Amino acid sequence: MSAVSLSPSQRAWQRFKRNRLGYVSLLIFCTLFVLSLGAELISNDKPLLARYNGQWYVPILSNVPETTFGGDFATPTDYLDPFIQQQFAQPGNWALYPLNRYHHSTINYFAKEPNPSGPSSDNWLGTDDRGRDVVARLLYGFRISVLFALALTVVGVLLGVVTGAIQGFFGGKTDLWFQRFIEIWGSMPELYLLIIFSAMFDPSVALLLILLSLFGWMGLSDYVRAEFLRNRQLDYVRAARALGLSNWQIIWRHILPNSLTPVVTFLPFRMSAAILALTSLDFLGLGVPPGTPSLGELLAQGKNNIDAWWISLSTFAVLVVTLLLLTFMGDALRDALDPRKAEK
Repeated sequence: MSAVSLSPSQRAWQRFKRNRLGYVSLLIFCTLFVLSLGAELISNDKPLLARYNGQWYVPILSNVPETTFGGDFATPTDYLDPFIQQQFAQPGNWALYPLNRYHHSTINYFAKEPNPSGPSSDNWLGTDDRGRDVVARLLYGFRISVLFALALTVVGVLLGVVTGAIQGFFGGKTDLWFQRFIEIWGSMPELYLLIIFSAMFDPSVALLLILLSLFGWMGLSDYVRAEFLRNRQLDYVRAARALGLSNWQIIWRHILPNSLTPVVTFLPFRMSAAILALTSLDFLGLGVPPGTPSLGELLAQGKNNIDAWWISLSTFAVLVVTLLLLTFMGDALRDALDPRKAEK
């Protein structure tokens, strides 16, 4: 297909692919995210599939009592128990374990060193101060961070686009009152409000998402407002008015598609900011509920256990790599959508 026959979006995608660093970063980030979505299949303390005394079991989907495998109690089976592993080692019995045999909440009661224990063949990146596997905590924590960042970015973009479009299109008193409201709302002490609400309500991801969404839309709103103020004076908008289109039809069909460049460009950077915000709040103890796998909680453990270098070092590496990938993607996306390079 020749360059002349390509649509503007296809040409932008071709320019993005020519930025090797950004394109490879996108592939790596998407691969890591997809793998984290199947974290239960990669890191879990239950076998994916088991065969015992001629019977088939799928422990990852159901709790099988210990008595089924020759144990003494009708409690859920601990598949890390040496006795249970011996049972599956007998002829005709076997179990297919995940790559990492620990869930993010699994406590390794059979560790050979006191917690936090260093890296070993059982715990590749060691354990935290409660005996939980660091690899599992990082994998599940990465998934929560990215999903939270995606949700916060979507909500922030929707609010930012709507408010910016209303300000920029209608202008006048509407724009003036919105700007005064944003100035007052932006001066609110966000961290203090988070502290107050965390003391009033039980911590949860939903509450954190709502609170951060109340403030995360203002930066993007300014860019959308500027695009609408510029585009509403162009000839194609005047032609749409002359044809009798309503204001909302003009906004939705004509101005909005031509004003999304800053929105798309800032998506990776907004995700980076959301991940940093969640990590910082978790580090301060104001984020997700206790026990939830979190990069910020691991950093706090690393601070409290200076000798356990594997906790802080591995968490810092995951956080840095994630933010670098998003930054490279954002730079490549910004260059691909740069109107000065549209003819290249």
